[in-house]
Amino acid sequence: MADVETRGTAPVVEDLGRTLGALLRAYLVRAQQAVAGVPGGPRGFQVLQLSADQACTNQAGMASTLGLDRTVMTYLLDDLERAGLIERQPDPADRRARRVVLTAEGASTYEAATRAIVQVERETLAGLDDADAAVLRDLLARAAHGLERDAGACDAVAPTGC
Repeated sequence: MADVETRGTAPVVEDLGRTLGALLRAYLVRAQQAVAGVPGGPRGFQVLQLSADQACTNQAGMASTLGLDRTVMTYLLDDLERAGLIERQPDPADRRARRVVLTAEGASTYEAATRAIVQVERETLAGLDDADAAVLRDLLARAAHGLERDAGACDAVAPTGC
């Protein structure tokens, strides 16, 4: 629920866009530093995360889920593949589609990056106690799941959890 304060006769409501923007900017600066060794930074981490969770391994579905243009996704996957973190394999269910699969090095990199991202989340949400931070994550995840999605996109937005 938004904080409402009365000034004069009109209530003042904390702007969701401004507060989400402030959190996102703080998160992205920290996340970029935390996963600087992952090609693509936070986006590359999200690709590794989707692959590791097997929530979405289809290249096109990943692009849609992450809100990336397919061309941008291709370049990102090229960089991750050159780094030895992923492999693209034909999807057994659809030979035209490509699955993104973590390599052993990719799994190790993902585990280390996850620890770093968990710390970033803690720092970003330092103004909340653990219970409130968990509630915020749950509410944000539910709000994200409620958004309209491309029918071909993957169903899950995989949270990192903390």
